[in-house]
Amino acid sequence: MPVRNLPLHRPLLYFAGVNAVLFVVALVGVVLDDRVIAGSTAWFKPAKFALSFVLYSVALAWLMSLRPTASRLMNVMATVIVVAGAIEQVIIFGQVARGVRSHFNTTTTFNSVMWVTMGLTIVVLFLATFVVAVVLSFARIGDAATTWSIRLGLAITLVGLGLGNLMPGRESGVEGIAGAHTVGAPDGTPGMPLTGWSTTAGDLRIPHFVGMHALQFLPLFAALLVVLAARVPLLRVHSVRFGLVVTFAVGYAAVVALVTWQALRGQPLMHPDQSTLTAAAAIGVVVVLGALASIASAFATRQEVLA
Repeated sequence: MPVRNLPLHRPLLYFAGVNAVLFVVALVGVVLDDRVIAGSTAWFKPAKFALSFVLYSVALAWLMSLRPTASRLMNVMATVIVVAGAIEQVIIFGQVARGVRSHFNTTTTFNSVMWVTMGLTIVVLFLATFVVAVVLSFARIGDAATTWSIRLGLAITLVGLGLGNLMPGRESGVEGIAGAHTVGAPDGTPGMPLTGWSTTAGDLRIPHFVGMHALQFLPLFAALLVVLAARVPLLRVHSVRFGLVVTFAVGYAAVVALVTWQALRGQPLMHPDQSTLTAAAAIGVVVVLGALASIASAFATRQEVLA
């Protein structure tokens, strides 16, 4: 893994720190505030958003620091992401403090303005992330495995962010609520521990979450391969690590597609039908075959393995 050449982007780090504090605040709210909004503990959504922004900001700051040279455009776009994210969090926490929904809420003029503002800031955040992804994609960071883990991770993250557009405008069955998370049941159905994802219907938050956090998982997977290479000779071969990273990325993207398909059919994540299980098994087979093919590539460079 390459040595960090640039300082971490300070606004992103500050934003991560603020969200870490907000996460703790929201957890306190979960314990002390017994209000329920849209069938869930009032402070549960703010806690999830705060944690998600911590992971997103830290990962992006780290990836930006890996570039060999600074980019003014990328620094500006990262600051735009911080501003957009900050507006999102002010609205989410502010609406919860008022005891009303933050998302899809058009019940009053004020709530409508807040919801439209959130929609606009998400578009800005998406576009700024896209610019950062493009700039990073043209940079060669370390070996091919590391470089492509970043490129593919950012690409899948953009898809994950875009999947959030499946929720606004869905029929909620509630007057003044212009969208829904769940498919096949109203929002507020029983949810899984920690995530809150529906256990009785499809939930579009799942593909949105899984896709968005490819930004962390793929580069970390590449870093793990480098660490393991100290003990596993096969992983010292560049072609093996590159093949494993691409295989992992293909499998990850396929999982995003699978959980999207599952949610759109109104099916809970933990209760897959035969079609979902068959698709999951096919993804598993492809990943295993890809991993085996990557390992087999080492035998074409046996001298490198022995070295």
